[in-house]
Formats: sequence, C-alpha cells, structure tokens
Amino acid sequence: MILTTDLVILLLCLGVTYPGVTGIFMDKLASKKLCADEECVYTISLARAEDDYNAPDCRFLNIKKGQLIYVYSKLVKERYSGEFWAGSVYGEQYEDQMGTVGYFPSSLVTEQHVYQEANKTIPTTAIDFFCE
Repeated sequence: MILTTDLVILLLCLGVTYPGVTGIFMDKLASKKLCADEECVYTISLARAEDDYNAPDCRFLNIKKGQLIYVYSKLVKERYSGEFWAGSVYGEQYEDQMGTVGYFPSSLVTEQHVYQEANKTIPTTAIDFFCE
C-alpha cells in the first residue's frame, strides 16, 4: 500500500514538473525560408490581399480582400508544394492590434512596398509549424 501511494505521488510530481505539450506539430510546408535577417523578425515587404482566403488550419492566416499584410519570410518552394509566405495582418478590434502571424499563398497578394531584400536562406524548424 505504501509503495502504491509513493508511486502515485511520484507520478503526480512528474505531471506537475513536466506538463504535457498542449499543441501539435504540423507537417513542414518547406525546408528553407528566405528572410531579411537570421531570426526572420524584420519586415521584408508590405502586401495587399487580392482576394479572401480562409485558413485550412492554424498555421495559416484568414485574410480579407484589400487587407494589408506585413511579410516576414518567404518559404522556398519545393516540389509538389505551393509557394507560401509568412506574415501578419492586423484586425479592426483593439485586442487584435498585436497582429496574427501565419502563412498565406503568395499568389493571393500583390507586394505594395519592398522594405529590404530577403537574402538570408534559413532552414525551417519544427517550431515554424507548431499549432496550439
């Protein structure tokens, strides 16, 4: 009985110390991405959506026609895949002002202004494709 109690306490402690992952890793869309800097945090360009886009999963952005998108990286197109860029859109509500970051098809947008060249090729990681 004492052994069982000790085992239950040990498992509870491990559960508190090492909580389970709440998100899931999604399939990679590409192995490499083009960015303006090593961390892909600087804006490459500003683009305008030419049509609405409904995100198929949490990696992607929902976009409305005419919406402005700040582009941070461009995935390097691979065989049998579409060409996707990563960026952020800003909502009309105050709580959305920090922006939502995700992927969208590059064919959906027209670049309005290029701020800097995306000349750094960076390998993508599992965290690039993580959904909560």
